[in-house]
Amino acid sequence: MPLSEDEVQKLREIEAQLESDERFVQAVSPSGLYRPAVKKVRWAALGAVASLALVFVGLQIHFAAGFAGFALMLVCVLVIERELRTMGKVGVRDLSTMLRTTRDQAKQLRDKMGREQ
Repeated sequence: MPLSEDEVQKLREIEAQLESDERFVQAVSPSGLYRPAVKKVRWAALGAVASLALVFVGLQIHFAAGFAGFALMLVCVLVIERELRTMGKVGVRDLSTMLRTTRDQAKQLRDKMGREQ
């Protein structure tokens, strides 16, 4: 069943309002969609590195302390895997594109600032 002209007009008004809402646009952009997952991956990666150090230190003390470090590292790696799986291939590709673009922009800014000095 096709929409009436009044319904079409209301949908266009809603679309225009959403496009003008900066917070909404930022929230649904690729960087906004994946920001919580990226934060979790960063913290989990930091936790995995710290727990690896705990494994080495813990093995010097007692094997149970080393095992606790290993278990913590395993949990961190599982969190990373779950978040990357949740993001999916498209999310990881969008994230890598965003990071590459940001890196290129920073390089351009450094080049520009270097030439002006």
